[in-house]
Amino acid sequence: MPRDKTTGKASGKPAHQLLFSEALRQQKHSPVVDPLTPSHTNKAEDTQGASMDRILQETLVVGRKLEGMDNAMLALTAETRSMRLEIAGFQSQISGLDQRVTTVEAQAASWTNRDQELLHLRSRLTDLEDRSRRNNIRLLGILEGTEGTDIPSYLGDMLPKLTDSIFDPPLEFQRAHRLGPKRQDGKGRPRPIIACMLRHGQVCQLLQIAQTQGPLRLGTLEIRLSADFSRETAERRRVFLSLHPPSSPRREIRLIRTSQDVDHQERGVSDLL
Repeated sequence: MPRDKTTGKASGKPAHQLLFSEALRQQKHSPVVDPLTPSHTNKAEDTQGASMDRILQETLVVGRKLEGMDNAMLALTAETRSMRLEIAGFQSQISGLDQRVTTVEAQAASWTNRDQELLHLRSRLTDLEDRSRRNNIRLLGILEGTEGTDIPSYLGDMLPKLTDSIFDPPLEFQRAHRLGPKRQDGKGRPRPIIACMLRHGQVCQLLQIAQTQGPLRLGTLEIRLSADFSRETAERRRVFLSLHPPSSPRREIRLIRTSQDVDHQERGVSDLL
């Protein structure tokens, strides 16, 4: 008879029942296995799981990067908005400056016209001043104190001797004075004398004599006589004379033609014919 494995004794059950009971007992003691999650997987499934994990990790990394880029874009958007506001402020300032420049240009144009008017008025004033001085003469080189207290009488007696000329009628002066304050030390060049004559014709006569004779001498003194101009006219004359010094006295120039010159001229004319 078959024996029971647990007791080791002979059993009265048939053999197939004993085998079925043994199978049930083994099934109870064996662990429960879920058919959907088998305990043993192959290598392909392990590789696929590792790939999925890696993809998941990379996806997480990319997500973090995208989140950082999103924050950067938000910051860039805010900065761009502030820059647009600043540019709008600059544009308004530029518009204001443009209006101010337009106003300044208009004022500058008016000032240019005013400058031209002032230059014209200054030119007319200079001309009037020169006309008011047309009867004045300026004398340089007369020592201080030699004129005494009556300068017009002194000049009326001295100028005919200085120019070695006879004036008819005699020279007459309205007024005369030294130019500038008197020097305390008495050194340096003597101050010029400005004299206003009564007749303009005699002024022209004296200036013509001074121009033809050059510096006039009275004893050992060299006296210069010139017209009295305004400051602007005197400065222009000074610049002009520095560029174009006065030429030598005019001399009579004659054209002397010799017979040889005439022969050359006639020969040249015959060659042309």
